Amino acid sequence: MSDNSDLENEKTPHDYTPDNVLDDEPALAHPEEPRNKIKRNQEVNITQKDPTIRSLTIGVGWDLKRLDQNPLDLDASIFLLDFKDKTRIDEDFIFYNNLRNEDSTVHHKGDSRTGAGDGDDEVINIDLTSLSFEISKIAFVLSIYDEDYQDHNFSMVKNVYFRIANQESEHEIFRYELDDELDEHEGLVIGFLERIGPEWIFRAVGETVKGGLGQITDEYGIIVAEKMG
Repeated sequence: MSDNSDLENEKTPHDYTPDNVLDDEPALAHPEEPRNKIKRNQEVNITQKDPTIRSLTIGVGWDLKRLDQNPLDLDASIFLLDFKDKTRIDEDFIFYNNLRNEDSTVHHKGDSRTGAGDGDDEVINIDLTSLSFEISKIAFVLSIYDEDYQDHNFSMVKNVYFRIANQESEHEIFRYELDDELDEHEGLVIGFLERIGPEWIFRAVGETVKGGLGQITDEYGIIVAEKMG
């Protein structure tokens, strides 16, 4: 696979979304319903949970443990994987410098540099009905962008959560709260959404990765010009 030169130690400014844009995201359509919380290693069949589901809203959020520390810039990313657990082309890696895949069935709504405020810090939409059948698994990743190499890591972060909702009804299918203490690594594999026949099943992983996003891209077959710390 060719070098993906967009993944470097400098982000592309025009790809940024202002931090307050996501404040306009709709509130829960059914706030009176208890949220279905899951834990590490748990599996959820989202097709059985909501047979009407056609497209997803993925929401990711986090807070800093200390407000007086240097700001952390966290980034949510998605890898579209084939049956070999590899990306087919560079566009199967959706992140802050590539906000859509090749056929726009996955749309990253933009980068939040601070994670400030309530609600989702970053949002990604996925059209399951139009997603290529060559895609058998979707990996969800959160990583720390450390341009100045200030030794930022996940031990500085708290209240990390990941949720999946029905994009059309806004009904939240489940919420994965990473309550366990995260260690001093720069990448976090949140979990996988796997296609099993006509159904989609999510498995919560919650494992941090030393080397961050650069290490994870290597594993999934993306070659980058420079690694991110």
